Parts: sequence; structure tokens; C-alpha cells
Amino acid sequence: MDIQQILDGVADEPTLFRSRLSWLTFLRKTLDPLLAVASLVIIAAAIGEPFDRPYTAVCAFVFALMFPRNPQYLHRGRGMFRTIVLEWAMVVSLLLFIGMATKSLSWFYPPVLITWFLIVPILIYGVHWALPWIAPRVFGTRGYRRAVIAGASKLGRALAAQFAAKPLLGVKLWGFFDDRSRERLGEVRESSLLGRLDDLPDYVSRHGINAIFIALPMASQPRILKLLDELGDTTASVYFVPDILIYDSIQARIDNVGGLPLVAICESPFYGVSGLIKRIEDIVLSIAFLALGMPLMLAIALGVKLSSPGPVLFKQRRYGLDGKEIVVYKFRTMRVMEDGAHVPQAQKDDPRVTRFGAFLRKTSLDELPQFINVLQGRMSVVGPRPHAVAHNETYRKLIKRYMIRHKVRPGITGLAQVNGCRGETEVVEKMLARVEHDLRYLREWSIQLDLAIILKTAAIVVFGDKQAY
Repeated sequence: MDIQQILDGVADEPTLFRSRLSWLTFLRKTLDPLLAVASLVIIAAAIGEPFDRPYTAVCAFVFALMFPRNPQYLHRGRGMFRTIVLEWAMVVSLLLFIGMATKSLSWFYPPVLITWFLIVPILIYGVHWALPWIAPRVFGTRGYRRAVIAGASKLGRALAAQFAAKPLLGVKLWGFFDDRSRERLGEVRESSLLGRLDDLPDYVSRHGINAIFIALPMASQPRILKLLDELGDTTASVYFVPDILIYDSIQARIDNVGGLPLVAICESPFYGVSGLIKRIEDIVLSIAFLALGMPLMLAIALGVKLSSPGPVLFKQRRYGLDGKEIVVYKFRTMRVMEDGAHVPQAQKDDPRVTRFGAFLRKTSLDELPQFINVLQGRMSVVGPRPHAVAHNETYRKLIKRYMIRHKVRPGITGLAQVNGCRGETEVVEKMLARVEHDLRYLREWSIQLDLAIILKTAAIVVFGDKQAY
């Protein structure tokens, strides 16, 4: 888990550190969309193009598409530039797709759009490249804070890495305090170990330390309480980073209820504004796909009807949001309509699959009716793929945290599917790989990630998938 997410959840207090965190959070979430919008305004003005309603609509759409941003550019260089270009290419692709679908591209002056498309990734890269030097000087007029960490655990070391990688935080780490022997601390350098926990209060007073981060295990409660009591004689700010937040959950966050701290260990990423953005994304994309794909869907329906006896649509019970049963629609690809306590998975050269059905499964075109499920609110365009109820009941007993994937609506496509986790799961390890990708998607969700998955899915549809049968 990103330590910055933990720090962003610390209760408000009128300190320089909290102020700097607030500015950092604001910058991280709004900088890229603001740069994209501002650059379009400036380019239009420079070329002399009137900035009328179509351009205003594009700005609003791009800002909504890119907000909130949480870029994790770990280095400055080609890798960072490549990431920025790919993410911007996804946004541009969606804009062009919508423009061609609505025939609205003619409303814009081509030189403005072309210049904008080329300038934005260069601008974002330049700003992010310079930000580590600029931001501390803008927001750090009172200098860096001197800090120490109580606990050289995995969480404490991760926190130290964040301070080193993000100078915007304005924290200069002096070292660690820990009661364990040097041999047990592993990765911690000798020079970074300042002493035992009992030495911390005196060290803080003598060296003017003004920020202390406690990264001790929850099992160390007596030591933590003793340490807090001893630190009461100092003026240093104390921050507690609970180790329960390194649990591999989907969205650990901190709230408060009536002033009481409340830690959400397992939470959907789609709460508040994120949930609204996700739902709007689903509605817009599903309407667009259904409108554009209706002729193709009618042709497929005719092909299913003519290729084998039986209904056009296959309906099956699957688990949806919060583990509740939903009915999922697909074009029928088999001669059977199985939906009982035992549903055999499709296998290679499966005799149940019709010849036309094999083509549909290979190209994933059998999934198109699920856009109706998306409009109904039962599914999402992107999310963990729903499994038959019979399969769910089997794997929830075999795979730890399997049901966490049902904290969100299931998707037509997902991170697991575009990473090759498709086809029969004849061994538990294959299903485990799917679940790991699903949980990673829930932890790292963003609109940009959704667009990347959609584009990669489109490539699979066009070029086929060797793992689909």
C-alpha cells in the first residue's frame, strides 16, 4: 500500500506537515488534468481560435476523465515519459472515438487539436520532472522537518522510502529507533539506526526533532503507550502508522465518526465521487458500444439462431456486487444451457461448443449482450469477471480473500483477462492468479487503467485470443 495514502488519512491538525500533505494531495490529484485543460485554452488563444462551447465541453470531459489523478512516476526519464504518453494516448483515443461516433470532430479547428495532442504529454513530463525541485521551494518556506521513525519494520522502511522519493513532503529523515538487534533488522544500515525506543525521547529533545512516526506492530501496544507518555514532554508532532494498513486489502483508509478514528481495512474503491465517476463511465461507454454495435449484435443473433437450435441469449446466475446473485446475458455459444449446482468449465475442443460459438468465444463477441447488464447496474464495463455460482462456491473455500473481488460490480472485461488469465482453471493456481489481478485492479483503479484495459481488450477482439475456447 502507498504510504502516502496512509498519511493523507491522518486526522487534520494545524501543522506545517499537514498543510504540506494537503497541498501535495491537491497537486497529485489535479495537476495533470489542470495542465491538459490550461494548455488547450492557451493553444486556442495563441492560434486565434474562439474558445466556444465545444472546447469548453472537451475541457470538462478531459478534466472529469483525468481526475482524480494519482500518478506514481518513480523516476524521471524515458520510462516516465513513456507512461505519460501512453496514458494521454488513451484519453486522446477516447476523445477521437466519441468525436467520430457523434460526428462532432468538424466543430474543432484541426491545428488546435493536433497541437494540443502533441503538447500535453511534453508539458506534463516537464512539470513532473521539475516538480521535486520547485514544490519544496513553493510550499516549504519554513524548511524541511526533522523526523525519526520508531520501528524499523517493513512498514517503517516503506515510509522512509516514501520520504526519500517525495521531497514535496518536506521531511528529512534522521533515522530509526528499534529494540531489535542489528542482525534482526536486515535491510537497515548501521548508520540509520539511532538507538532503542527508550533512547527516543532524549534524542528528540537534544536534536530538535519535530516529527515522530510510530511504525510499530499493533501487538506492541504497551510499548506504544509508554512511548507516547514519554514523548508528552516534547513539542514534536507524533504520527501513528498502524501496521494493519499493510494488510493486502483493496482500499484501506481512515475516517472518523463523531471524532473517533475509524480504519476501513476492506473497502470498495468506488465510494463517494469515485463511485459516481465509475457509474458515469459505465453508462457512457455502454450506450456508445450498444449504439455502435447494434448492427453487429443483430448479425450475431441471426448467426446463433441459424447455426444451432436453441435461444439466442444464454442466461446464467452469477455473483455480483456484495456477493448477490445476478443474471448475466451472453450470446449462446454451446448446445447446452447449464446453470445448476455443477457447471463444467469450457475446455479446449469442448464438444458442447458450436462451430459459430467457437468463433464468438475466440473473439469475445459473445460478451456483447452484457452491456445491457451494465446499463441495468448489475455489471461494469471493467471489473473482476463474474464466475458461475457453482464455481464461486468452490473457489471461495479454496482461495483466501476470494470474495473480496465482489466488493465491486463484476466487469465485462478485467485486468486478469487482458493479462492472459482466461480459459479453463484446471488447477487452483490459475484461479489464484485471476484473483490476484482482480485485487490489484481494486487497489490501483483509475479511469486511465480502465481505458488501458478496454483498449487491450479491443486488440484481443481484433486479433483473437489463443486462450479463449
